[in-house]
Amino acid sequence: MLIGDLPQCFLLLAASSLGVLGTLLQAVKPQPPTAAAAAAAAAPHPSPPLSLDVKEESLRHIEESLMPTAHDVSHNVTNVHAKRHVNDPFRTKHFEIRNLNLSYVANRTRLAKKVVVVEGDILLGGLMMVHERGNEEVCGPIMPQGGVQALEAMLYTLDFINKEEDFIPGVKIGAHILDDCDKDTYGLEQAVDFIKGSISNIDDGEYKCKDGSSPEVRNKVISGVVGAASSVTSIQVANLLRLFKIPQVSFFSTSPELSNKQRFEYFSRTIPSDHYQVKAMVEIVKLLNWSYISIIYEESNYGIKAFEELEGLLGINDICIAVKEKLVKDSGVAEEVAYDMIVKKLLQKQRARGVIIFGSDQEVAGVMRAVRRNNATGSFSWIGSDGWSARSLVSSGNEPEVEGTLSVQPQANPVDGFDNYFSGLTFQSNKRNPWFIEYWEDHFKCKHPKSPVTKYNRNYTQACRQDEKLTNNNTEFEAQLQFVSDAVMAFAYAFKNMHHHLCGGHPGLCPRMSPINGEELLSYLRNVSFTGLSGDNFTFDQNGDGPARYNIIHFKQLSPGQYAWITVGQYIEGELKLEMDVLQFKLDDPSPPSSVCSLPCHTGQAKKYVEGESCCWHCFNCSTYEIVNPSDETQCLSCSWGTLPSEDHLTCVPIQEVYIQPGSWWAIGAMLFSSLGLVMTGVVIWVFVSYNDTPVVKASGRELSYVLLSGVLLCYAMTFVFILKPSDVVCGIQRFGLGFCFAVVYSALLTKTNRISRIFNAGRTTARRPSFISPKSQLCICFFAVSIQVIVTALWCFVSPPKAIHHYLQREDNFLVCAASINASYMIAFAYPIGLIVVCTVYAVLTRKIPEDFNDSKYIGFTMYTTCIIWLAFVPIYFTTANNVELRITATSVTISLSATVALVCLFGPKLYIILFHPERNVRQSMITIPKNPALLSSNLSSSSQRMDSGTQSEVIFPVDYELHEKIRTMGCGSRTASNSATQTCPASSCSLPDHHCGPIHLITPRHSTNSSSSTNGPVQDVTDVHL
Repeated sequence: MLIGDLPQCFLLLAASSLGVLGTLLQAVKPQPPTAAAAAAAAAPHPSPPLSLDVKEESLRHIEESLMPTAHDVSHNVTNVHAKRHVNDPFRTKHFEIRNLNLSYVANRTRLAKKVVVVEGDILLGGLMMVHERGNEEVCGPIMPQGGVQALEAMLYTLDFINKEEDFIPGVKIGAHILDDCDKDTYGLEQAVDFIKGSISNIDDGEYKCKDGSSPEVRNKVISGVVGAASSVTSIQVANLLRLFKIPQVSFFSTSPELSNKQRFEYFSRTIPSDHYQVKAMVEIVKLLNWSYISIIYEESNYGIKAFEELEGLLGINDICIAVKEKLVKDSGVAEEVAYDMIVKKLLQKQRARGVIIFGSDQEVAGVMRAVRRNNATGSFSWIGSDGWSARSLVSSGNEPEVEGTLSVQPQANPVDGFDNYFSGLTFQSNKRNPWFIEYWEDHFKCKHPKSPVTKYNRNYTQACRQDEKLTNNNTEFEAQLQFVSDAVMAFAYAFKNMHHHLCGGHPGLCPRMSPINGEELLSYLRNVSFTGLSGDNFTFDQNGDGPARYNIIHFKQLSPGQYAWITVGQYIEGELKLEMDVLQFKLDDPSPPSSVCSLPCHTGQAKKYVEGESCCWHCFNCSTYEIVNPSDETQCLSCSWGTLPSEDHLTCVPIQEVYIQPGSWWAIGAMLFSSLGLVMTGVVIWVFVSYNDTPVVKASGRELSYVLLSGVLLCYAMTFVFILKPSDVVCGIQRFGLGFCFAVVYSALLTKTNRISRIFNAGRTTARRPSFISPKSQLCICFFAVSIQVIVTALWCFVSPPKAIHHYLQREDNFLVCAASINASYMIAFAYPIGLIVVCTVYAVLTRKIPEDFNDSKYIGFTMYTTCIIWLAFVPIYFTTANNVELRITATSVTISLSATVALVCLFGPKLYIILFHPERNVRQSMITIPKNPALLSSNLSSSSQRMDSGTQSEVIFPVDYELHEKIRTMGCGSRTASNSATQTCPASSCSLPDHHCGPIHLITPRHSTNSSSSTNGPVQDVTDVHL
């Protein structure tokens, strides 16, 4: 039965009826009135007072009168707070009764109450686990190690202290030791003896003897209690003793709950808390690389609190619990079938071979028997708590089942001299221990002649002999008796220090220590520091617990059939030291067993958990482009575009950026072509600058020619911009330069063709000189046309800023390109230049019939035709090379360079040919050829005679006019007749130019006659002389 956080006490039953409290008073007072006396007192007639012996008989009567009363009300009264009234006889003390849960089993067979009494001036109570728990009866069989040996260790330590005459001058320490039978309710019942002396001192003034005198009462006041062994019993007893401020020191109770000094302020212990034991167990599990284990814990405060801490620590360390099972403890003794069910559940989880058992030896022994019955020997590896490890009750007869156990035990050394003391005890000499004969019978399997027959000795046929002796060979000693001895020593040193301060070292007890104040004693107790009989230094920590020192012990088969517990490590101050090479879980297989549900997945594999299991999974590979999710190992994550999984599929690694490298053959070819074009353009510019004032250069239109050459130069330079590593700046330059260079070239060409077309078209309709044909006007028109491209590009950059991006054509690709190059947005840059090309082409078609020696229309037309062919071929190439960035960039660069080359060669090649190879033609006369058709000449003369270029050398039409006028004038000065097949020129001697002016010339328009070959000239027009 679990005890909560509120004390349980059966001394005062809080109820509305004072009759219940009166019954309690009768039970604990030296001269208690019986129920009949109470009834008589309530009757109208007086009743003489009862006189009872207040010695041993009254003490024995406590349980007889108290327990039935408790039984009557315990099932109906819970969580009642009772405080005495002003007239309450217990007004000098305050009691708080909580969770009143008393048990009294009337049909149980109880053993006769036995007690160990050691007389002394100061009495210590002792609560030992001499017997195991019984099922049908309260107490079961004798418990040799943790029971009888612990009791004798307490007596041995008292003997050692009392032999020291000067330890406490004139004071002997006595004892009153009882058996709790490893049962919390029975232990609580036994603990009543420890408070009788305190209760009898409360108020005895109302009881008088027949002669009117006060009764003489010998009060055995218990100053402190050593025990209990079980945590659940210690909790019960601590809740009782705190009401009377009686300090308690336990030697085996390890529950972490007892460290709470808000509830158990009078409780201390010489053994460390299970909080540290649990940590040591988890460290062992981690060291063995177990990740899937089972836990068995007893149904008590000791087991449940430990399990709660274990569950939390295992979860933090990613260790899963396969099976969680309870061992019956508080609710009675389990049947063997219950242990069989636990083992069968363990066998269902075959991969969980590691099992932590947190329980007491009686319950764990049942588990080991069940393991043997279910043929599961060797199936499990145990990690045991201090409650059952190194106990013969568990290992004796179950050696193969226990083999390989690793256990955590509080570090304890043998009590000096105790082995010899205990070995010298016999049932004849040890009269003060009433249970020693029972122990002797159990140890030697014999029957003592004077012992009563019990279910445990009735099968012993051999009589106990006097020559039987306890030896180290036939006796297995409890390894933790140091804690029992230290508990007694702690009280002894507290009494000593208290006597020194309160009594000044005078022999005997002074009034200030008669009786001893429990609150004062507690302060001395918590501050003791001594060297115990084991040789270890001892002090309590801030929680009243013993120092956290543990030994790791191992149950090992030393040779076939020979087993022993050996120390293989330590756990001190949170650090585990374990000798792994000494461990041997099986005689023929020393390696630690595996206790994992699923092996770790290979690197790059994800887990799929088995339904209902947190430590069991299946492993599966992530796909080619996936990695294991770093935050969830059950999922795979796809790597983003531009990255690929690493070889271990744990991270996504960026793909190396791909862009056209200057060292690639594509780039080298494009740059060589562009470099050649730059050289050619530079040569043309140099030639034009060198021959800037020659007729050919003047006739080609110097201003627009230089603009056109600048555009060609930019076209060639764009190749090097395309070769650069893409960035936002580079992409901006590409976007601007790509359209700008073409706009410059074709704006200049458009201006040229437009001027030629306007001049010759105007000659057919009017004699007026066309406007905007001067060099400045032509430059303004050209710059205006270029500015349109600049505006378009600026708006484009504002709406969609240029930037370099990563382009992924396929999953393994990572091209670093300009955003505009991966779609049709570059057409925005080309749209306007394409329009210029179309218009220039139209003008080239319109001016194709102009005499070839008089203008550049023929070459401009050829340039436009070739350019259109180049760009018509480029468009499909551009869109079909989307999967090859290098080829696309190279194609774009080469196309731009080809367009520039066509313009350079077609427009400037003929001129360079004349300038460099035929300088004799670089004169005005070479710029004209008279048409063979006189009618055309007449027409041209008529239409052009009125158009003069004032101060320009930018078009061939004006040298043509000049030559025409010169020929016409020569004809007027010489022969007056003109052949229809030839034109006469003036002799140089008769016509001196430019000062000579011929008179009016009359051109005879040919007349048609019967002779078709002859013709005459028509009327003569006056032609204004051209002034150069």
